Amino acid sequence: MVDKETLVDWDKRYLWHPFTQMQDWLAEAPVIIERGDGCYLIDIAGNRYIDGVASMWTNVHGHNHPELNAALKTQIDKVAHTTLLGYSNIPAIELAKKLVELTPVGLNKVFYSDNGSTAVEIALKMAYQYWQHKGEPQRKLFIHFDKAYHGDTIGAMSVGGIDSFHTTFDSLLFKGIRVFAPEAYRSRNTGDSAVKTQWLNAVENALSEHRGQIAGIILEPLIQGAGGMLLSPRGFLKELSALAKRWEILLIVDEVMTGFGRTGKMWACEHESVTPDLLCTAKGLAAGYLPLAATLATDEVYNAFLGEYRDLKTFFHGHTFTGNPLACAVALENIAIFERENLLSRLQPTIAHFRNRLQEFNELPHVGDVRVCGFAAGVELMKNPDTNTPYPFQEKVGIRVCKEALNRGALLRPLINTVVLMPPLQISTSELDALLDIVYKSIETVTE
Repeated sequence: MVDKETLVDWDKRYLWHPFTQMQDWLAEAPVIIERGDGCYLIDIAGNRYIDGVASMWTNVHGHNHPELNAALKTQIDKVAHTTLLGYSNIPAIELAKKLVELTPVGLNKVFYSDNGSTAVEIALKMAYQYWQHKGEPQRKLFIHFDKAYHGDTIGAMSVGGIDSFHTTFDSLLFKGIRVFAPEAYRSRNTGDSAVKTQWLNAVENALSEHRGQIAGIILEPLIQGAGGMLLSPRGFLKELSALAKRWEILLIVDEVMTGFGRTGKMWACEHESVTPDLLCTAKGLAAGYLPLAATLATDEVYNAFLGEYRDLKTFFHGHTFTGNPLACAVALENIAIFERENLLSRLQPTIAHFRNRLQEFNELPHVGDVRVCGFAAGVELMKNPDTNTPYPFQEKVGIRVCKEALNRGALLRPLINTVVLMPPLQISTSELDALLDIVYKSIETVTE
């Protein structure tokens, strides 16, 4: 067993952490997780932390879940991996059937990959190639939204809208049409129907200006995650879908974060009865156990790729671990747990309790807004909420709140000055209350 001091030394000597200023990291004492137990993570010193962000929004049923563990162990005794390029495997087939049954009617084909970024890349490439096969190769542009986050690969960044993440790579990105929300949306008055109308008008203006050139529209349905947990106006997704149909362009929904019960339904687009042309899922798909993603397509999209081999209509895209049997076996058990435990129905009182408790945060003088969608929330901290004055970036207020929460027994991750709350769906009410109490006190301590 490697001792704690050696692990810390090796981490700082050899690891480069994502989305982390490593100069800061090298000056700090890292938390190194050793094991998990339900909604708790335990570090190498034996400290227990409530997992307040579901290990980067992936964990559904808790850590070290016996039934998920058993599914993984059963599959590993059969085969760990076999390629899907030219061959198939049982868990991948069974999961594809299950995903088609689980998603909105009309999404009948499943293409596997490894993570959310790759699921989005696939959707973009499918949409692009679809129009080539339909005899409209000039359709090369994608409409996407300000503050959107779809991943960190080149294509996913090209349809993103977070300048601090993407501006550095501008010269590498392909051209798209970035639609900005009305000022009222950015000021968090998202319930106003006028906001929805203005936003839809901006999309339609882009469609009109680039008539015949648009391949598709991509968005995170209901809530933008990494952009700050920003909520769309009610009905926006539904009307955007109608707009896409009217203009005969493809609608892509990125359900990487919102899928698998996070918004209170299995898929966010179910809240507004929308069936997209392409749907991307990852994160919760394998319950936080293994990397697995899928892009689901309609028959209309899929059929455009059918033809003689010499026609070169094949979708030339793939990943080494596409349809990995271990990940697919865990994903199947993940879905089985949803069904056996009637989880979505059972989750509704917890969501209501979550929403009610979060209203208490509005009492804190430096909380500018509390945004909640199902079992996902963002608490935005502001220097002066009355004048809409944010904390300066360099003050690292969100990071400081998360460090305070860590000292109190909760593991969080900020989006600059927005503290994200996204615990495992299976968290108990008492554990949820403990988490919310920690976050409340941490915000109060840091901002007083």
